[in-house]
Amino acid sequence: MTTESLAWFKSSYSANGGSCVEVAADLFASHGMVPVRDSKIQSGPILALPASSFSAFIAKIKAGDFPV
Repeated sequence: MTTESLAWFKSSYSANGGSCVEVAADLFASHGMVPVRDSKIQSGPILALPASSFSAFIAKIKAGDFPV
């Protein structure tokens, strides 16, 4: 996976300096993958999730299934 050309973004709900992750939707259509990385360590490791797994994760967050 080439990561230099990905367009990374984080949620508009994220506060500056917080514990945030960034995602890149660039590979969704072509590879069915959603790359995820730590916003504080942008040169660090990238977790490439299958789009279906990422969607299920977001659905669980929205449903409140993860305690704060």
